[in-house]
Amino acid sequence: MESAKKLTRPRKKDLYDIFCAILYLIKSGCRWRMLPADFPKWGIVRYYYDVWSGERRDGSTLPEEVLKKLAIMVHNDAVRRDKTACAIIDAQSVQNAGTAGEKGYDAGKKVSGIKRHIVVDMMGLPHAPGITVANLTERQGAARMMRQNPENLSEVRKFIVDGSYSGEPFAQAVRDMCGAEVEVVKRNELHRFAVLPKRWVMERSFGWLDKARLLWKNCERKLHNSPRMVILAFIAVLLIKR
Repeated sequence: MESAKKLTRPRKKDLYDIFCAILYLIKSGCRWRMLPADFPKWGIVRYYYDVWSGERRDGSTLPEEVLKKLAIMVHNDAVRRDKTACAIIDAQSVQNAGTAGEKGYDAGKKVSGIKRHIVVDMMGLPHAPGITVANLTERQGAARMMRQNPENLSEVRKFIVDGSYSGEPFAQAVRDMCGAEVEVVKRNELHRFAVLPKRWVMERSFGWLDKARLLWKNCERKLHNSPRMVILAFIAVLLIKR
């Protein structure tokens, strides 16, 4: 955080207070202008949010680097490798609020808004979050997410997905991009209700996001702000784990 902005004069505000204000906004779901008076003024908090979320020369952002380092620390505590070899892909359709500017319609789930595509490992830690409009299919969104995060998925050898990702074209696209195979787990093949193998890990990750009230709906006017909020919500979860 200190290195994100060039220091020209002594800073009057504590960066820790500003970071806590951003996490409070995500957790409570309030507006920027409704931040409590205990925090710095909302304009200062929003300014640092924009500075930290800005893309750097390599195309990454500071929250993405923080999330990656926290995930590695949690992996090391569990005596695991830094990068996962088996991952789970899923998508979550989220309804738009009145302030949102970009949206699509998910005909399958009857939701008008956006779709969150996330890749997690066996511990439920995120490795490649991505946001698209809801009218894109799960396969299209997953392929776009993989193209945007090749480094994070470089060691994955198997992706576990549900029936919405079935089909040889998607499996071939994954092999071309990551060299990994796709394992499809379908509920209708079980002939009874049961927790799908390994799929509960993804549902738990979505449950972590549901604890942030700001993510219950998509309130962002610009689509590129939505993945930033998802990344910051995961950072808050991993900080509690640490």
